[in-house]
Parts: sequence; structure tokens; C-alpha cells
Amino acid sequence: MFKTEACKTEYETVYNKIVKKNKFRGHANSGAIYGMGFIGALIYFLQHATSFMAVVIGIIKAIFWPAVVIYRVLQILGL
Repeated sequence: MFKTEACKTEYETVYNKIVKKNKFRGHANSGAIYGMGFIGALIYFLQHATSFMAVVIGIIKAIFWPAVVIYRVLQILGL
């Protein structure tokens, strides 16, 4: 495939740079969606809080609500 060993080495170097550059590309979208959901849930739970403990519980609920939603969906689907 390669005419010389130098061409192969140059190809591997360029390929590794491209792969390393794009290694984590596309993962920010899910983080942004989770972040917006977290902020929305935090606002919702804090609006209904009437005491300090309700605020603490609201923060905990806002952090873990996606896990509860996924659990319920999988439970409904029977998986």
C-alpha cells in the first residue's frame, strides 16, 4: 500500500493527529441537554420548597431525576 516506510510513518502520524483531535467530538450535546433539564428541574423543585430541608431535597431530586425517569420508562417497557 505504501511505497516507502517514510510514507507509512507520515500517514500514521497524520491519522493519529486527526483521531486524537476528534476523539471526544459530539459528546457535548448530551451534557447540554442534561444541564438544561437539571436547571429546569432545579427551578421547579425550588419554587415548591417551603423549608431548608425541602431545598436540599429539591437539589437532590434535580440531580437524580433522569435516572428515575429512565427507570420508570424501562419498567413500563418491561425491559
